[in-house]
Amino acid sequence: MKNTRKIIVSLAVLVIVIAALLGVYRFTAASPAEGSKTITVEVVHRDGTDNTFTYQTDREFLGEVLTDEALVEGETGAYGLFITTVDGETADDGNQEWWCITKSGGQLNTSADQTPLADGDKYELTLTVGY
Repeated sequence: MKNTRKIIVSLAVLVIVIAALLGVYRFTAASPAEGSKTITVEVVHRDGTDNTFTYQTDREFLGEVLTDEALVEGETGAYGLFITTVDGETADDGNQEWWCITKSGGQLNTSADQTPLADGDKYELTLTVGY
């Protein structure tokens, strides 16, 4: 009987902790800016060359702009858009290549679909080798 109570109390505490963490996440998560905004996307290719694109958009998330403008192609998965091709260049999974998304030089912890936009944002898509 005591073991059952300990298990029930432990599960109740776990549920409360998870609820609290979700609340903190929702409170601190960045929200997209509404209205027209200008963003810049720099693409760094395998050979080191780069192309810079500037977009005017009312969209709220980076993935929407990238796909609307046909700059990227990819697969939709559990975490959103997995980018496989950018500006006509496809990452070679066999060589452990992937497209890294950064914002003003800092790596993002969100997929393109979950990255909120604000006016003046600058993003980089860099073909990266190695997991």
